[in-house]
Amino acid sequence: MTRMTPSEAFVETLVAQGVKHVFGIVGSAYMDALDIFEPAGIRFISVAHEQGAAHMADGYSRASNRHGVCIAQNGPGITNFVTAVAAAYWAHSPVVVITPETGSNTIGLGGFQETEQLPIFSKITKFQAHVSRQDRLAELTGRCFDLAMAERGPTQLNIPRDVFYGEVDVTIPQPIKIERGAGGVESLDQAAKILAEAKFPVIIAGGGVVMADAQEKAIKLAEYLSAPVVTSYLHNDAFPAGHPLLCGPLGYQGSKAAMKVIQQADVVLALGSRLGPFGTLPQHDIDYWPKTAKLIQVDSNHRVIGLVKPITVGVCGDAGAAAAEILERLETMNEKIASRANKDARLAEVKKQQDAWESELTDWSMKEGSPIPPRRALRELEKAMPKNAMVTTDIGNICSVSNSYLRFDKPKSFFAAMSFGNCGYAFPTAIGAKVAAPDRPAVAYVGDGAWGMSLQETLTCVRENIPVTAVVFNNGQWGAEKKNQIDFYADRYVGTNLNNPSFAGIARAMGAEGITVEHPDQIGDALKKATSSDKCTILEVMVTQELGDPFRRDALKKPKRLLDKYKDFTVA
Repeated sequence: MTRMTPSEAFVETLVAQGVKHVFGIVGSAYMDALDIFEPAGIRFISVAHEQGAAHMADGYSRASNRHGVCIAQNGPGITNFVTAVAAAYWAHSPVVVITPETGSNTIGLGGFQETEQLPIFSKITKFQAHVSRQDRLAELTGRCFDLAMAERGPTQLNIPRDVFYGEVDVTIPQPIKIERGAGGVESLDQAAKILAEAKFPVIIAGGGVVMADAQEKAIKLAEYLSAPVVTSYLHNDAFPAGHPLLCGPLGYQGSKAAMKVIQQADVVLALGSRLGPFGTLPQHDIDYWPKTAKLIQVDSNHRVIGLVKPITVGVCGDAGAAAAEILERLETMNEKIASRANKDARLAEVKKQQDAWESELTDWSMKEGSPIPPRRALRELEKAMPKNAMVTTDIGNICSVSNSYLRFDKPKSFFAAMSFGNCGYAFPTAIGAKVAAPDRPAVAYVGDGAWGMSLQETLTCVRENIPVTAVVFNNGQWGAEKKNQIDFYADRYVGTNLNNPSFAGIARAMGAEGITVEHPDQIGDALKKATSSDKCTILEVMVTQELGDPFRRDALKKPKRLLDKYKDFTVA
């Protein structure tokens, strides 16, 4: 054991866990520890808003497949984390949320910047630790880091501000790394048997494939079975776009090819996917889930197996390890693989659906004009996107439509707001991803409404020299909600019209680059210029008010009005 201050014990534990970057806003509650970040080799990235800090930690985590760390002042600084921590929870990101707290000698007295900080995060973290003694600070810090990775989600380390001071004898804990197995022998045997008997197997590659670095193992299994592959909602990077077996993503604004192919499946292997309900809803007027197919679900979290869809077999294991074990079993049954008998016909059907979908996308994306039709803008961005780019997407109309156009050959390339669906996600997440992978371009797709919630982080990029590109779709509306007002509320636009300034002009005033494009043939060159720049660039794309399908058709219906004054009215 070594004699040191609690602040030193805390920082030394961060170092032992390999922490190189922490996102946050400076505060007196943890300043004693902050003072020694730099000599410990930890870069503190000062942000504009604490929500941005937690999103950056999320992006850092998703791009690096390791911890992201955020910290802030007690009270209001900590409550500003909440939305972003919830987003990280549903993205399964191992974010460590460090929450300095009011001093332990005045807790409960209603002092300055005091609130109960543990209950706020209790449902959106995997583990919470409250440090009540100086000599336990290092121990509980290490535990938060270990459990964030082991349970794939945020953890909270709550530290009363007085705990940073004093002297303690402490041993710095070393990281505990948990190796995940493939699953139970019986379930793997059953999975292999069902797949061997399948005539039209389809694999869903989910986020677990990315988190387990299992893309190559998924490819080998798919190729052995000649099984078409679809990706789960907003995990377009789980399988390489250039592979002939890939049919595209499921879910909202996903691929018709993927949906029409999975419709025909007699066996579905969900590899590393919880099969979230929003990601399997009907889309493009296709109720595509194959209700009579046998379902094999592989997930490292036993709680989600069979939760959303009834399963035939559940395998609780790592996506990569399970894929490898299933393949090994299939190889011993080599001559008994039923899908080989109709391989050519199945692959012809896959190719037919892929070609039909690509042709339809092209037809949708051919419109000219200024402002630019949204699908044309997305197609031009797709064509100009650097091959190794990381792309983050916000929630909303055009960003959701981009699900059809975003294709990746490399994992850890696509970071969307996932099922929490909060606005203001994409830009700070791209910043965190860029810090984690500085050699890769980072591009955020953001609607003009959501941009109002995150544009302040342009200041962070300028101050910290982080060259991220934000593509802001400016159409003067909250498009997803306006579509609901068109379809259900007789074109009564309440709160959905926006009167925007020049976002490129604001960017330049902040010290970043700002580019406005108004014609389709300007987009490609503008994106290439932005992603090759050594400065943060805001690429403002002026688009029409054309809208996609309703975002939540499952949650709305035509209104019924009983009072006369509400039956027929218009918005002034």
